[in-house]
Amino acid sequence: MSFKKVRNAHKTENTEDYLELIAELLNKKGEARIVEIASELGIAQATANKTIQRLQNQGYIKREPYRSIFLTVKGQMIASKSKKRHNTVLKFLINLGLDEKTASADAEGIEHHVSEKTLKKMEKFNSSR
Repeated sequence: MSFKKVRNAHKTENTEDYLELIAELLNKKGEARIVEIASELGIAQATANKTIQRLQNQGYIKREPYRSIFLTVKGQMIASKSKKRHNTVLKFLINLGLDEKTASADAEGIEHHVSEKTLKKMEKFNSSR
C-alpha cells in the first residue's frame, strides 16, 4: 500500500514543482518564461516547454506565444497548497535543528510525500516553538 502512495506522489510532484516555481517567478519578477523555468530547474528549454504544454492542456496555466506564463485559478490553488506544505516541512526541519541549506534540500523531497496527518502534526509542532 505504501508503494502505491509513493507512486501517486511521484505523479504529482513534477506538476507541483513547476506550478510553485511559476508562482514564485510571477511574484518576484512579474513574469515567468520558459528560459527562467528551465534555468531554475537545471533542464533544457525543450524539456521545460514540453511540461509547460502539458500543464496548459491540463488547465493549470495560460500562455500566449512570446508572452509570460500565467497560472489559472486551478494552478494557483495547487501552487499555494504546495508552497504552504513546503514551508511547513521546512520550518519543521529547522525547528528540529537542521541548518537551513540541509532543511531546504530535504523539504523539497519530503513535501511531496508527507501525509495530511503528518503535516498537521508538523504544523502543531511548529506553532509550539
